[in-house]
Amino acid sequence: MSLVKKFATVGGATLGSRIFGFARETLMAAALGTGPMADVFYAAFRFPNLFRRLFAEGAFNAAFVPLFAKEIEANGTDGAKRFSEEVFGVLFSVLLLITIVMELAMPLLVRFVIAPGFADDPEKFSITIRMAAVMFPYLMCMSLTAMMSGMLNSLHHFFAAAIAPVFLNVVMIGALLYALYTGADPLATAWYLSWGVLAAGVLQLAVVYVGVLAAGMSIGFRFPKMTANVKRLLILAVPAAVTGGITQINQLIGQAIASSRDGAIAALQYADRIYQLPLGVVGVAVGVVLLPELARALKGGNLREAGNLQNRSIEFVLFLTIPAAFALWILSDEIIRVLYERGAFHQENTAVVGSILAIYGIGLPAFVLIKALQPGFYAREDTKTPMRFSAIAVATNCATALTLFPYMGAPGIAVAEATAGWISTVLLFATLLRRGHLTWEWALAKRTALLIVAAAVMGAAIVLLKQYFAPWLASGAPLLTKVGTLGLLIAIAMLIYFAAAFLVGGANLGMIRRNLNRKPAPAKDG
Repeated sequence: MSLVKKFATVGGATLGSRIFGFARETLMAAALGTGPMADVFYAAFRFPNLFRRLFAEGAFNAAFVPLFAKEIEANGTDGAKRFSEEVFGVLFSVLLLITIVMELAMPLLVRFVIAPGFADDPEKFSITIRMAAVMFPYLMCMSLTAMMSGMLNSLHHFFAAAIAPVFLNVVMIGALLYALYTGADPLATAWYLSWGVLAAGVLQLAVVYVGVLAAGMSIGFRFPKMTANVKRLLILAVPAAVTGGITQINQLIGQAIASSRDGAIAALQYADRIYQLPLGVVGVAVGVVLLPELARALKGGNLREAGNLQNRSIEFVLFLTIPAAFALWILSDEIIRVLYERGAFHQENTAVVGSILAIYGIGLPAFVLIKALQPGFYAREDTKTPMRFSAIAVATNCATALTLFPYMGAPGIAVAEATAGWISTVLLFATLLRRGHLTWEWALAKRTALLIVAAAVMGAAIVLLKQYFAPWLASGAPLLTKVGTLGLLIAIAMLIYFAAAFLVGGANLGMIRRNLNRKPAPAKDG
């Protein structure tokens, strides 16, 4: 299967999850708007989400996958099964301990980490503590889910792991529909959502476990023991956990700062959900597929193939995210108006969330490129270098957010996150290039410049068309009219971009063939 076809498999499943996510956020906006209960729920949910990234996705995609793949190669399926059971025993025990400690320490965590700004409001403070306590066990479910997803990815079974997140959105949509149907108040709605998160975690774990069984593997519980393989995993996983959770760390910092202003947390979350669509469909797909592909090429001694994989992934990312960045910048208000502006979500909310989304658009290529560049380190079992760069990005984000928030409000936090993303991208790219792990291609650099030109042509067209379509995109227009008009505008923009990209030479049939028909390199280098 070609690289792009694998991207499409994971990206397609992720797209389904993101579409359900949009439906969820639309219902959230209608039910809670940017009111206090929206702030409380998102603040409480951010913390288990952070730990999910730290202890699960980042660590296991970076550390577990290469070691699991090596174990399959060295000792076959039996060896891989033994290794996974050793890891499962240790992971389950550590997660159980962390969950107990965090539940007991939740009042302190909310006061000093999750939402310091809530401390002056006893009601918001108390509700946030209780909701965070309900949702924190979600971490345990999702961390075990991430481990089994890593197994599935290594075994080339991508779909079950990619489709599992859909169930979180399905359960939360069910909770929101029930709340809206029964006329529940915002507090009751937030509680339905909190219990829904916990139920969804159990359901997602069940889905990937069934996927592992279908892939011909099974996992039994072993008493936790620090074997040589587990020690090696921990050495790789600790820095990878920090790096993999960089976005969530930056968002947690932003949330802590934003908690001092009503509605700021919810505004950031609504904008985040939209830019997560291209980030998830392209970035997650590239990261999930590229790591095992690179690891396999390097272990087979195919250095030229590894370099080609990395460059083709960058090419694929830029081809799709450059126009997306332009579109998010120019159409931010229209997108927010169509998706969210109803019920408790008003025109004033659209202006704030739209400005945040426009800024996130500027950072989008960087956020996705990070997913394409980090596997270049992880596949070589180097997780410390990306961690150092993440520390620099976090420091930059924190300093910038603290500086800009008093003057710009929530958009200042978005500026800080976008800045940190671009700094991480530049550091990762420059280091891979300096070490010779990335081959500089002048043809790729030229195509990137031409893609920017094509996206600028598309952007100019959007500006003109937006003025023409303004009456059908206005706040007072019927919902179906707004949805249809926005969809038509985006479709026209895509046609203009692809036509311009081919006309100016940013894309060509050779590029498409390279990505669709890539074959493994037959010879070894070095």
